Order: sequence, then C-alpha cells, then structure tokens
Amino acid sequence: MTLLLLIRHGENDVMHHRLAGRMAGVHLNDNGHRQAKALADALIHAPICAVYSSPLERAVQTAEPLAAGRGLQVQICPSLSEVDYGDWQGRTYKQLARVKLWKTVQTSPSQVRFPNGETLTEVKERVIAELARLAKLHTPENSAGKDKVDESIIALVAHGDVVRLALTHYLNMAIDDFHRLVIHPASLSVVHLPPAGRPTVLHVNQIAAFAWQIKTEHKYPKRNRKSKKPADG
Repeated sequence: MTLLLLIRHGENDVMHHRLAGRMAGVHLNDNGHRQAKALADALIHAPICAVYSSPLERAVQTAEPLAAGRGLQVQICPSLSEVDYGDWQGRTYKQLARVKLWKTVQTSPSQVRFPNGETLTEVKERVIAELARLAKLHTPENSAGKDKVDESIIALVAHGDVVRLALTHYLNMAIDDFHRLVIHPASLSVVHLPPAGRPTVLHVNQIAAFAWQIKTEHKYPKRNRKSKKPADG
C-alpha cells in the first residue's frame, strides 16, 4: 500500500491580505519557517521515501526540512501547483468581495471558471491523476533498496485548495462542499491508497503541535458570515 502525506505549505505574509495564487516571490515568513521545521520534526521517524512539492517558493521551502533530514531531494511537481486563479491572482480580498462571481465561489464553486484561469474540477482532475501516478510509482514493489517494505510513504507539499480538492475525491464529497474542509498552514492530511479497493482517509488537517488557534486580525472585507474565501496562500 501507499500512504500519501498531503501537506499544505507554511504561513506567509501575502495570504492574510490577498489571493496569492501563483505569484512568484511569495516566501514563508518567520512563523512559516517554524511551522515547516515543527512538521519535519514531528515526522522525523516516518520512513518517507520521496518528497514532492508544488513549484511555488512557499511550498518548496516547506518541503526542504522534510527532505534534508533524510538526504532526499525535493522533487518539483507542477501538477501540485496552486489553482490558476487567472485575473484574480494578486487581488486583495476587499477587491474580490465586490465581484459578483465571488459570491458564486462561496455557494457553487464547481460552477466557476476563474477569469482566464482554471475551474476547480480541472484542478481536482490534474491533482488526482498526479497522486495516482506517484502512488503507483512508489508502491512497495517498486521501492528502492533491498529491504522489503509493506508500505511506501511519500510526502506531497501543495496548497490549501489543492489539498481540499484532493480530499473531496478520497472522501467522495462534492466539490461544492469543499468549503466544509479546513486546511491550516503546515497541516498534514494522510490518505491510504491500497493496491485494490477504496482509499482511506486517516487524518485531516493535523498540525505538528496541537494548540488552540488564536484569533488574529486579518484585513478581510466585512461580508456575510456564510461567505468563505479560497484557502489560498
């Protein structure tokens, strides 16, 4: 069997103010680096055989401590990249709250194509296809080395909406319900993919050291309590 460790990148300063999307130059802040190290420390005994990452800097920086402790290289995987938010990339949440399509993203996200960007259905399809490919590549039968293992464990560092969309697939949830899933920065979700049969979701949104989430001041626009923003970062 193969275990997929689905990891969201650590915190950065842009995520609190605007939809970063695929913007270049968005790096982990000091807390994000601490989160990445804490995650790597928590997984120190996990026999991870490969570490894959979205090509965006904040994801690679989160993956590096995981790989370094094992003498592995971070393998860049474009299919794990953030949602292509098109013209919305880089816009503040205050700006987006004034866009009519924003409301549809909150109520029926499966019906939305981000202007000059992707649909969430397209994102889900590319991510699930890549996870299936990597799981097959890293089955115990294909594992490197002489020692026989019962399971292969691979770490995959991506983005909030990417992880949520993957989980909707493995939990047999509709895309329109993906807002129900919360994925914190540097959190871990674990999926067991057997050679045959249905996948099993073992953990969702697990953080390295449990602590009650402190409410922070985000400069999000005032809006209906039911409204949610994409889990970009």
